[in-house]
Amino acid sequence: MPAFAAVRFRRLVVKIGSALLTDADGRVNRRWLAGVAEDLAALRAAGGEVLVVSSGAIALGSGILGIARRRARLDELQAAAAAGQVQLMHAWAEALAAHDVAVAQVLLTLGDTENRRHWLNARGTLARLLAHDVVPVINENDTVATEEIRYGDNDRLAARVAQMVLADGLLLLSDVDGLYEADPRRHAGAHHVPEVEAVTDEIMGMAAGTASAHGSGGMTTKLLAARIATHAGCSTIVANGTVERPIAALISGARHTIFHARGTPAAARKQWLAGALEVRGTLTLDAGAVRALAEGRSLLPVGVTHVTGTFSRGDPVSIAGADGRELGRGLVAYDSHEAALIAGCRSENIATRLGYPGRATMVHRNDLVLFGSSA
Repeated sequence: MPAFAAVRFRRLVVKIGSALLTDADGRVNRRWLAGVAEDLAALRAAGGEVLVVSSGAIALGSGILGIARRRARLDELQAAAAAGQVQLMHAWAEALAAHDVAVAQVLLTLGDTENRRHWLNARGTLARLLAHDVVPVINENDTVATEEIRYGDNDRLAARVAQMVLADGLLLLSDVDGLYEADPRRHAGAHHVPEVEAVTDEIMGMAAGTASAHGSGGMTTKLLAARIATHAGCSTIVANGTVERPIAALISGARHTIFHARGTPAAARKQWLAGALEVRGTLTLDAGAVRALAEGRSLLPVGVTHVTGTFSRGDPVSIAGADGRELGRGLVAYDSHEAALIAGCRSENIATRLGYPGRATMVHRNDLVLFGSSA
């Protein structure tokens, strides 16, 4: 089995559940959190980027408000989330500050990862935080989400975040050391599964409902998360997080299950862009822009000569050369009326043309696929 230590992840999303982060009394397990913070700092020192998806707000807030979580109404849980999120972020900020690491709070809902405009805004925020060497600590925005529009578990939220930021690794820390053919709590001889090539129906059948007293996820949600992430080119690891230094333990060879990605994040995204989109408009380019795209650069407004169609930011558009031949497709960073205003405009003049600051790119290279090219 390829050990965690054998893989160097460029960008890793680490998901931490309530059962790990809180103690039996519903307070932050600060000793455990300090160990995880040391692990995360070590990953960053080795050159990796780290994002954290952390549960715990409702569990912590329930203790503050004296709420019995399993019998609480939705509005009580939302109040608990509001109270607990403050403590949760303070704990993360304090733990990582010991290693001179800054953190930022990011709260997302299901709509933020499903709505294209919200998705692009969230991705842009996360990219800026990483560029400024800040660790995003992400949680579901339980204060405003309703039962109909919430994930309900952070395993799948973490997978969507990994997909959003083109992460190549997703680590789901749990209270078990990976996938078993049957629930090891009920079947002492259950066989551990070290590697999974694809999350098939047979693999899903191995999961049992193992939600903890504080958490909302079990192995089923982790398998659903692995299915999302691996299809996005992100390898997924399920490992035991109950030890004081869980990532260090993984590096030293602790047992885990790895779900292998299908290709790279960039390749998976470009395959989706090429084959799964109905275009809403066309951007026609000059020869200089065509050459720039062929060299792997983003499409800048200055290289656009003509805009056709009606589209919104985040919609798929066709990229065409001066002769009208389709060169590729991409997700546009502007609404169609804005794109028409700044077509042919140099970056430093965008604000003057629009009347407000705009984005430097018309289509970012991560949101662009050229036909007949791997770029």
